[in-house]
Parts: sequence; C-alpha cells; structure tokens
Amino acid sequence: MSVKLAIIYYSTYGTNHQMASIAVEAAKDAGAEVRVLKAPETAPESVVAGQDAWKAQAEKTADIPQASVEDMEWANAYLISAPTRFGVMASQMRAFIDTLGGIWSKGGLANKPVSAMTSAQNTHGGQETTLMSFYATVMHWGGIVVAPGYTDEVIYKTGGNPYGYSHNAGEDFSDEAKTAIGHQARRLVEIAGKLA
Repeated sequence: MSVKLAIIYYSTYGTNHQMASIAVEAAKDAGAEVRVLKAPETAPESVVAGQDAWKAQAEKTADIPQASVEDMEWANAYLISAPTRFGVMASQMRAFIDTLGGIWSKGGLANKPVSAMTSAQNTHGGQETTLMSFYATVMHWGGIVVAPGYTDEVIYKTGGNPYGYSHNAGEDFSDEAKTAIGHQARRLVEIAGKLA
C-alpha cells in the first residue's frame, strides 16, 4: 500500500502555507501521494477583509481545497501545520478537528501516523506547547505521533525543537529551515510506509 499523505494547514498570513508547500515537495520525492488542504476559515469575512495581509493570503490560496472528513478517510498519514495562539493551535484548525468526532469515534483515525508543525511571532511564543497539545489530541485518536526528534543534525541548526518544525513568523525560510521541514515530511512518509 502506498503512502497517502494529507498535509493540512491553516495560515493567516502565509507562514504555515509556506511550510506546507515545502513539505509537499519532500513528501512527493519520498514517494507519497499528497493532498494539500487547508482548514476552513472561521473568522468573519469582514475581519479577514479588514486586514490587508490576511485578505491577501486568503485570496492567494482560494483555490486550495478545504480539508474534509473524506480527506481524513482517504489518507493513511497526516502532516498538520498551524500557528500557535496563546500556546495552542489556532482556533481554525481546532474547529476543523472538532468536526472529526464521527470518524475518530469509530476508530477511523487510529493507527495512522501524524506529525505537526507550527509558527509563532517569536521563539518562545508557545511553539512547543502548541505541538504537545496537538499530540494529546492524536493520542485520543489512537494515532501514532511521528515527531522529528533529534534524528537529523538540522534539528539543532533550526532551534532544536524535537516535537516538530517551528518557525518564527515573518522570517525568511533559510536552506536549513527547508531541510528541517523536508526531513520531518520524509520521516513521516518513511514511518507511514512501514505501517502501511
């Protein structure tokens, strides 16, 4: 069985969208069939339209499909990327997860490998707690957490976060950052392939 990877992101200003895009190429190179999906926007349209950068990001990614229960059923691995808000994932991603009660309660998310990435305005803006809180959800699903750990030297060069790649919003993506994201995506595909 081939690896069918759903890369699901939420991105207000573009950081997590860029992270997802970098992961797509690495996952495809590792042999996965990939769907790139976004969590539905829950903020009122007037709020999004009232901030130029938010509005521009929404318009730029309007053609990317929204994640659905059907996508979760299709995939046998998940890479989730969402910004942190006060030490937990953005409410838009949380709202999407809250729509999955029907599938997870029937075991539809169990035994599938999951990895996560995040971003914040600064390094100590809740990045690690965001990833840990999401992995607690994965444990409720019966999913298998596939964190990058310290399995590649690049983890140390990009902040040393063993729970998942984390990025400071607004900063450019260095070659090392791209390598770290790629490593995490390839590791997820590798583990998913072994489980499949």
